[in-house]
Amino acid sequence: MQNHMLAPAVVLVLWTLVMLSWLAMTRLPALGQMGGLAQAKPGGRGQDLEGVISDQINWKSHNYTHLLEQPTLFYAISVILAITSATQTDVWLAWGYVGLRIAHSLWQALINTVPVRFSLFVIATVLLVVLAVRALGQTL
Repeated sequence: MQNHMLAPAVVLVLWTLVMLSWLAMTRLPALGQMGGLAQAKPGGRGQDLEGVISDQINWKSHNYTHLLEQPTLFYAISVILAITSATQTDVWLAWGYVGLRIAHSLWQALINTVPVRFSLFVIATVLLVVLAVRALGQTL
């Protein structure tokens, strides 16, 4: 069951890399139209592009950042559950979390209306809390 518990975490890592690629494929051409990276100010960061390139392009960056925030807790919980004998329920909850995070990414990158995006985030967070409580139960 350990491998089954780790599979959703690996898929989320791969999805994060997909979002990074999507971000690069949309942002780099936009930067090229502005003169390229050579025109960037020294020490510039992605946040400096807010209001400079279109919001729709920046949405991919916002989501990539989101995938490097809360999912870090998911990775830790996935490893803890894998080590402490995850159950089939844990695996299904993990897949649910990953599915919701992918849906959240697609929604944020393409449509980005806040009520739907927030709902996807809240439901995913509830699954993460349930996984964390289950991990606590297995480690006590």
